[in-house]
Amino acid sequence: MKEYTTEFLRNVALVSHGGAGKTMLAEAFLHATGATTRLGKVEDGTTISDYDDEEHRRKISIYTSVIPIEHRDHKINILDAPGYTDFVGEMISALSVADGAILLVDAVAGIEVGTEIAWNYLDQFNLPRFIVINKLDRENADYEKVYAEVEAFIRAHDKRAIKVHLPIGEKHDFKGVVDIIGMKAYMGDGKTTTDIPADLKEAADKAHFDLVEAAAEGEDELMEKYLENGSLSDDEMVRGLEDVVYAGSFVPIFCAAGGHEVGAIALLNDIIDLLPPPAHAPKRTAQGKDGEEELKPSDSEPLAAFVWKTTADPFVGKMTYFRVFSGSITADAHVWNQEKNADERMSGLHFQRGKETIPTKIVHAGDIAAVSKLNVTTTCDTFCDKGHPLTIAKPEFPAALYRVAVTPKTQADAAKISTTLTRLCEEDMTLTWQNDPVTHETVLQGMGDQQIDVAIHRAQAKFQVGIVTHEPKIPYREGITKKSTAQYRHKKQSGGAGQFGEVHLRIEPYPEGEFEFTDELVGMNLSKSYLPPIEKSIKATMEKGAFAGYPMSNVRVIVFDGKEHEVDSKPVAFEIAGREAFKLAVQDAGPVLFEPIMNVRVTTPDAHMGDVMSDLSTRRGRVQGTDSERGNTVIIAHVPMAEMLRYTTQIRSITGGRGYFTMEFDHYDTVPSHIAGSIIEAHKKELEGKKEE
Repeated sequence: MKEYTTEFLRNVALVSHGGAGKTMLAEAFLHATGATTRLGKVEDGTTISDYDDEEHRRKISIYTSVIPIEHRDHKINILDAPGYTDFVGEMISALSVADGAILLVDAVAGIEVGTEIAWNYLDQFNLPRFIVINKLDRENADYEKVYAEVEAFIRAHDKRAIKVHLPIGEKHDFKGVVDIIGMKAYMGDGKTTTDIPADLKEAADKAHFDLVEAAAEGEDELMEKYLENGSLSDDEMVRGLEDVVYAGSFVPIFCAAGGHEVGAIALLNDIIDLLPPPAHAPKRTAQGKDGEEELKPSDSEPLAAFVWKTTADPFVGKMTYFRVFSGSITADAHVWNQEKNADERMSGLHFQRGKETIPTKIVHAGDIAAVSKLNVTTTCDTFCDKGHPLTIAKPEFPAALYRVAVTPKTQADAAKISTTLTRLCEEDMTLTWQNDPVTHETVLQGMGDQQIDVAIHRAQAKFQVGIVTHEPKIPYREGITKKSTAQYRHKKQSGGAGQFGEVHLRIEPYPEGEFEFTDELVGMNLSKSYLPPIEKSIKATMEKGAFAGYPMSNVRVIVFDGKEHEVDSKPVAFEIAGREAFKLAVQDAGPVLFEPIMNVRVTTPDAHMGDVMSDLSTRRGRVQGTDSERGNTVIIAHVPMAEMLRYTTQIRSITGGRGYFTMEFDHYDTVPSHIAGSIIEAHKKELEGKKEE
């Protein structure tokens, strides 16, 4: 691969709903430009982009892969991102280093839920975009219907659609595309051009007129020229279109069939002409010594490179993917990792194309490359010069929607489970794990069951660690609702010295804090030296739970009386007396269980709103309000975490795959008594089982 400097680079993310044909479009680009000798197929596992075993097993993209395409003396870094919602983290990472995006829409299915999600992220990153109506060679493809749907969708988002391609033929007769800018037809993969077919001439002329008008809006000078002459030259048209596309006010619409390469070259030409090079991309900033600095994509600027992806492989070692936003990196150079305060050496600097590595001596500003075997670098770190520290902010990733408890399969796995989970979470920013302090389980959480399943498989295949998953316990909490008093005498006589301690205490709700321990001792019945063992045993009881096996909090304990024996009283006797008195007091203090309540936002097409609402109420959800968003309803509700464990799969089935949701922890609330009863019962049985063992 030859060397490409900044102005000859394009960084373009391919995004869409799952199954709209991104991977095959990338495959078509490779084959049409001569980078590969044959066209791979997703179902055979022969595509350049999907090279991981898991991707072959599932026949979907799971990871973003970088596919550099060389065309017209430019290098286009295509970032093929997964469309399946469980792997949204991969798409966010790809968009964080892209300068433009191509949103694919299936010519049969039209706008789908994944299209909406991808569009919202493109807005978040403020990226110029194309929409490609893909798979026009499918049996039920309908260009006019899908175009109308796409145009309405774009209009609803306050932007305007413009046709840059028209399809020649449809379904199995889809043979090529008409390029409206140059007014010529590209047949097949588009290496040759011919005249526009007669039956499309009128439609092409109208589309050309619309394009000229859109281009004229780009610059005042062009508008004047257009009003004078009634037309613009091709170069002027491209210049004007560049302006309106870079600014995001217009969205060009294209046609393609990636599986048969139709429209591939025509689309690559327009990526070079209409999507921004790094110098005209949305502005990026980094945190410097004295505040925010704007990053300028030039080799002569201070270095700022962002690590957007890392993969660990026992055979290849660790691979680190980064994008240079300013400055440049040469092979074997030393760079400074600002987050880790460490020096890293760039040995093995290369470009990645699928799993193929292409060594390079230099990575210019604006390019995307990879390096192997770094020591401390993880995803979202920044490389810079030690003397000019810069930190690029990491993108925001959504909160987890799906949790599983994990345990090691064998004793040997137990030793490696935490390092393996950490490595998996370093690779995927939407995965997190923790040891739950309440339930004492190891919990792995992410966006959905598929993602968790992939992570578990990866632990086994790549790190040889067997992991078993099961439904996680809910981190309930115990509490009391009213004051109560109790006393307990502990007396034990055995030959020689006995044990004696008596404690009288009062407990009350303490909303201001977790726990308070005081005394109201007067006179000489109980010496204060026994208060620490009493407090210690009550704290231990509260950690374990006084009636249901969950931690208790927000309690004030007041010891007001007791009795001691000058020979038999020992600290251990007061530990026991304090613990038992506390448990008795809890029984009369209106004990309740509290459960975590999540703030849930469900986005669903209006048609399914009723079903979603009634389903939420069966989950003990309380609807807080609704919003409407372009034909969709957003329902905001408070729902107990216990009822949301399998919601990712449920919401798909209720809404036919069209609904999606986000959630985060909101507050704790009382568990209804009929549900609390069965939780307490289960705890008693568990204790009895342990006694029998």
